[in-house]
Amino acid sequence: MRLDEFASYDATGLAELVRSKDVTPAELARCVVEAVEKVNPALGAVVELFADRVDAPPPDDGLGGPFAGVPTMLKDLFHGEVGSACGNGSRLAEGWIVRYQAEFTTRIRRSGLINLGRTTTSEFGILGTTETIAAGRTCSPWSAEHMAGGSSGGAAAVVGAGIVPVASASDGGGSIRIPASACGVVGLKPSRGRVTWGPHIAEALVGWAVHFMVSRSVRDTAALLDALGGPAPGDPFVVAPPLRTFAAEVGAPVERLRIGVATRLWSGHAADDEVTAATRATAELLAELGHEVSETEDLLDWEPFLRAMTDVWAADAAHTIDDFAQVVGRRVDSSTVEGATLATVEYGRTVTGPQLINGLAQANIAARRMGQYFTAHDVLLTPTLGRLPARLGEYDPRDPMELRSVFDAWSPLESFLPVFNATGQPAISLPLQMSTTGLPIGMQLVSANGGEAVLLRLAAQLEAALPWAQRRPPLHVAQA
Repeated sequence: MRLDEFASYDATGLAELVRSKDVTPAELARCVVEAVEKVNPALGAVVELFADRVDAPPPDDGLGGPFAGVPTMLKDLFHGEVGSACGNGSRLAEGWIVRYQAEFTTRIRRSGLINLGRTTTSEFGILGTTETIAAGRTCSPWSAEHMAGGSSGGAAAVVGAGIVPVASASDGGGSIRIPASACGVVGLKPSRGRVTWGPHIAEALVGWAVHFMVSRSVRDTAALLDALGGPAPGDPFVVAPPLRTFAAEVGAPVERLRIGVATRLWSGHAADDEVTAATRATAELLAELGHEVSETEDLLDWEPFLRAMTDVWAADAAHTIDDFAQVVGRRVDSSTVEGATLATVEYGRTVTGPQLINGLAQANIAARRMGQYFTAHDVLLTPTLGRLPARLGEYDPRDPMELRSVFDAWSPLESFLPVFNATGQPAISLPLQMSTTGLPIGMQLVSANGGEAVLLRLAAQLEAALPWAQRRPPLHVAQA
């Protein structure tokens, strides 16, 4: 199979070729090796390629899965395979080997996907750009000068560049949706409890963080949610199962939906004019498709939420990173972690119990407000990012920082993202629009808790109306 042929298929299409014996898993794996060699020197998205797996037979537990024989890569942040290295984007983790496998990783394998490598992440998943001292910079496939986003920057970049059709990701404050928008791919943040964190974690980041994957098509996203979703024994929070498979939602008739539209950034910063125009164009398309579309007022008091997010994120990071440092026998200081990470940990150590409880109370306020909103609306449309992707180098991982300035700096980009981690609602970023300079502009759709079905129906309708499958970024395996 030629590399351009390989990159023209999504994971569902490649799985069909494997089932019909038109291609072998080894042929697909060889395409991945060639793809990494071709574009990763410029992209900087692959930490490690498992070239020794190219001609190995597929694992027995994945032979009957829906994606049997299809290659993927795992985000290099804690959930690797037992016995493999995992760098967490940090010098602190150098040489660390995964000892316990997450149920999520087991389900990826059982789905038939074959892991061929590790993708870059921001250090311990904290920031929205993937520029680290440990692994270098990861750029968007659309521009070598612009960020891939974070923390799942490597995952979105390898999918956007055509190296693999799907890749694992996680999202505690936008870490699936930021890179999905910056790299022009599909990024779903499922509902809290839809994809298990078990068995060794109850709910990561007090329930704000979720596991899932990025893809190039809505049908892949739906089929992946079928394969990877569902509770594990002992999960503390279980979301209601779907009435039918998520795959069945793709192409199903879409009822007339009540869709709210937000263009003014809830953080109070000015939105990019092109981003605002792209959102309005998407709203107009939704109206043309027969939906009831209306403007939405601000749904979030930003300053109280920002303080709550700072306290919750920092306290969790301090707990996680300090514990990890004990495991690897190293100190958390400027020689082992970046400036923003150190600032986060140092502040997190000072967060009191009442501060943390207040942060959770702010999350409850946001959840109740959103819950009320979604009694009168089916979907909320926002831009994924409030501005176009930042240029690489605007963030310097070596700079010492004050934590508040770190979160403030990201507010214009992330106005519409972390709140839905706090509320637990599903949200999907779709690569619907493009800037005049050739950068992707993602559109975010949000629904009520457990509402992935309506998001996937609507996402498939928009994918048909504004198809993106044939777009090819400059850093793509099919480009000459």
